[in-house]
Amino acid sequence: MKIGILGAGQLGRMLALAGYPLDFDFVFLDPATEACAAPLGEHIHADYQDERALAEFCVAVDIATYEFENVPAKTAEFVAGRIPLLPAPVALTVGQDRLSEKQLFDKLKIPVPRYMPVATREALELAVKNVGLPAVLKTRRLGYDGKGQAVLRKPEDLDAAWGRLGGQPLILEAFVPFQRELSCLAVRGKGGEMRFYPVVENVHRDGILRVAIPQASDPLQAEAEDYARRVVEHLGYVGVLAFEFFVADGRLLANEIAPRVHNSGHWSIEGAVCSQFENHLRAIAGLPLGDTGLRGHSAMVNFIGDAPANEALAAIPGVHIHHYGKTPKPQRKVGHATVTAASAEELAQRVAIVSQLADSVGD
Repeated sequence: MKIGILGAGQLGRMLALAGYPLDFDFVFLDPATEACAAPLGEHIHADYQDERALAEFCVAVDIATYEFENVPAKTAEFVAGRIPLLPAPVALTVGQDRLSEKQLFDKLKIPVPRYMPVATREALELAVKNVGLPAVLKTRRLGYDGKGQAVLRKPEDLDAAWGRLGGQPLILEAFVPFQRELSCLAVRGKGGEMRFYPVVENVHRDGILRVAIPQASDPLQAEAEDYARRVVEHLGYVGVLAFEFFVADGRLLANEIAPRVHNSGHWSIEGAVCSQFENHLRAIAGLPLGDTGLRGHSAMVNFIGDAPANEALAAIPGVHIHHYGKTPKPQRKVGHATVTAASAEELAQRVAIVSQLADSVGD
């Protein structure tokens, strides 16, 4: 089977690495000249809205998927009109717009922070009155890893935030004094079979995920699965979907969904019986889903900006190194390590060592 992937970044790269043992081949469409997944398959180097290239892509593959949610909706519709595209384009439509996400969560009775759409400077004033301060002003589209956001703590912050973000569709969300950030990864097959990975506790800095640790028996696992199930079933979703939550006063508040494999699930390559990448491919190809259970104690540490030397990482027991083949650049995810251990205490020690190495060369 030939699988087409819209996008050829690190997620596409890891999908291909998981797919070759299953005898899948891959074709990527991506406008980037140095797309890091390109060496793992055929790379159609073209803009996402180049219909001639898209037609070539569709002829070359049996089914298609995407590795990031900002593929243009018209591109997804073009591909879906010719070959199976999974997840379906409706998931992109929702996942690309923070307002659409929040409205879907409201519809499905999933708790969310207070929010209001913002289109003008006057609308921002009104939103602040209704939502209150502190609050976070966000672009409705394209923002990721902390980009496209401004925290408003006092009325004097509005002018600067509007000056930086105004002129595009925005949303104001109440600032959540959360105790933890969790993500839940769900996978659903073509026949409706569904499995969930253990919820993951995430540690961010400067809006970028630094460490992700799956939780063996988190008290909020059932609640997270319930909310993820509502979204996945409503969308008729096929593949892996990540749902990010804030934990406030012991309950979950929905933050956002990512209709794709997700950074907080990279630990699953070595830490789960079947990784998120293999399970995504199994789902879209119509194969039975794999076991999402833990192999033991594990975590993921991101490499941001640059990666530590292999010699230093390889000297630490239980560390599995993943480079993405990307040129080092500030604030750029260039790789990660999966850290494994026999106990939670041993895992914490190893994560601290790897994190210190990552911080010493990164950002």
